[in-house]
Amino acid sequence: MGNGRKITIRVPASTANLGSGFDVLGLALGLYNTVEMETTSRGVEVTVEGEGAERLQGEGKRSLVVRAAEAAFAHLGVTPPGLKVHLRNEIPLKRGLGSSGTACLGGIIGAAELTGRPLSPQEILKLALPLEGHPDNITPSLVGGLTASCLSEGEVRYVKIPLPEAITVVAVIPEQQLSTAEARRALPRQVPFADAVHNVSRVALLVGAMVAGDLSLLDEATRDRLHQPYRAKLLPGMEEVLEVARRGGALAAFLSGAGSTVVALVNQGAETVGAEMAEAWARIGLRAEVKVLAIDREGIQLS
Repeated sequence: MGNGRKITIRVPASTANLGSGFDVLGLALGLYNTVEMETTSRGVEVTVEGEGAERLQGEGKRSLVVRAAEAAFAHLGVTPPGLKVHLRNEIPLKRGLGSSGTACLGGIIGAAELTGRPLSPQEILKLALPLEGHPDNITPSLVGGLTASCLSEGEVRYVKIPLPEAITVVAVIPEQQLSTAEARRALPRQVPFADAVHNVSRVALLVGAMVAGDLSLLDEATRDRLHQPYRAKLLPGMEEVLEVARRGGALAAFLSGAGSTVVALVNQGAETVGAEMAEAWARIGLRAEVKVLAIDREGIQLS
């Protein structure tokens, strides 16, 4: 592998769960982290601009993107070269928008491309899984669109689900960060049988509604009892923000991944819905940024 080879990987953000599809559904969003990776004669250099730059700048060889690249080099039986990595981050950290998943995917794909041995989606997901933990974020970021995924004997099985063209995503991102680990600890070890049945029925309805293009079902289909009620205590005002979105005409509203971002699906009035959601948080003293985002239907782009 010669020095000076260079690849650029653009990876979309993702919103996981979509309410009822806990640890299963994920949707790729038109907000991106870009990884520029180049082979050098020695050492590892990581530079970062944009979201999280101050925190990520000094991580060097410990950074997730480098560890992901090293995992790919090891899988391919290649001695890791020196690497020069530059990250351009649009996705806020610890807000439930899949930023860590983008680093994993960018590192793995970058290493494979620099080696001249591109990996299949299944290989990429298998390598990313130990670093990221759950496939519901990394799968849509990799392949785009709406995905359902599960683990089967250590392999990620997934399918892309058709979805209506009319849907736009409103992401309302509060200042408050939430770590995935903290949000996981808030969940009970057991849930009532009726709550499990509630979510199974809603997620089936959600997939069917997307395929059929029946937007009127999305509100009921995204209603959750497995994780959002328990995580609400970590995020003051969350339930009020969800209700404001629904009253304002959103098709559906839910916590994005482990939070703290709240997402609304809309087919009209995106800016108004977002402003009303942010205002609901402002009333309890929490500032929030609103981003109106397209759905990314393509996944990772290389150049």
